[in-house]
Amino acid sequence: MENNENNEENEEKFELHTFTADPGQNALRIDKFLTDRIENASRNKVQNALKSGFVTVNGNVIRSNYKIKPDDKVVVFSDYEPREIELIAEEMPLDIVYEDDTLLVVNKGPEMVVHPSYGHYTGTLVNGLMYHLKDLPLFSTGEARPGLVHRIDKNTSGLLVIAKTEAALTHLSKQFYDRTTDRLYTAMVWGCPKEEAGTIDVHVGRNPKNRKIMHPFPDGDQGKHAVTHYKILEKLGYVTLIECKLETGRTHQIRVHLKYLGHPLFNDADYGGDVILKGTRFTKYKQYVQNCFKILPRQALHARTLAFDHPVTGKRMTFDSELPEDFAMAIEKWQNYIENREI
Repeated sequence: MENNENNEENEEKFELHTFTADPGQNALRIDKFLTDRIENASRNKVQNALKSGFVTVNGNVIRSNYKIKPDDKVVVFSDYEPREIELIAEEMPLDIVYEDDTLLVVNKGPEMVVHPSYGHYTGTLVNGLMYHLKDLPLFSTGEARPGLVHRIDKNTSGLLVIAKTEAALTHLSKQFYDRTTDRLYTAMVWGCPKEEAGTIDVHVGRNPKNRKIMHPFPDGDQGKHAVTHYKILEKLGYVTLIECKLETGRTHQIRVHLKYLGHPLFNDADYGGDVILKGTRFTKYKQYVQNCFKILPRQALHARTLAFDHPVTGKRMTFDSELPEDFAMAIEKWQNYIENREI
């Protein structure tokens, strides 16, 4: 079961638990029914799973106030295959920018995977957190993604908040669900948007032809509602530095939305940004862009700012992180290109 906004958009679900109510089952709320039957499942976790659409009864997604009836078939889904997940605590350096008894904020470097999954069983942020927080109850419950409130892609760098207690996890998850957090990203895209600032309001869902990537659905007939606000920060010739503010948090949302806008992220291999989309045909320019790709061997996206209310004190907390070296170097290279443009 999952407990964060980003996970509710995953359309590829795997069966985690299946229960069939007894013929003599008394009317019982679904959350109580599941809490009694799933080991280590708190009522909050069950309610979050219900809210995220990860529970069906007789094939239908139901509300949290649904009452179980005799012979009801209840299925609890997840967006990971349970057999793939084996959490191993690993000692590793973590860039922790803030920590108290309730939560921590970590600056995830590029290429670090957030949680174990197929092909990435070790070396993930969660593996490191399991070691760093090994004495906390939340990190010894067997949860597949303990403490995770939200996540960012492997090749996206930046800030994440991690809950250290069950109460903090619920409180922070609700803030993401209610969209009261602030998340600002710095991105570099091919070309330059026509407007200095704008909003992309286009549904995002799984690509029908490739389930590993996402797809825009401008008619709203598929996928989930997704909104990204953007503004131009700096024009760098054939690429542009922009700021993106997330209103929703769908999987690959910024990457999909910017491609839909006609300006894929620079060097985003999944969404067509890893080829030369703007510029000249001169060999010297092609070599220059290839050098930029080598400097920044991933999509140009960084989760720069994160703000939320502290689960205990209620104080608004805002964190900012500097661009990692690869991103900063790529920007500097384009700035130098503009100043000395000959190609």
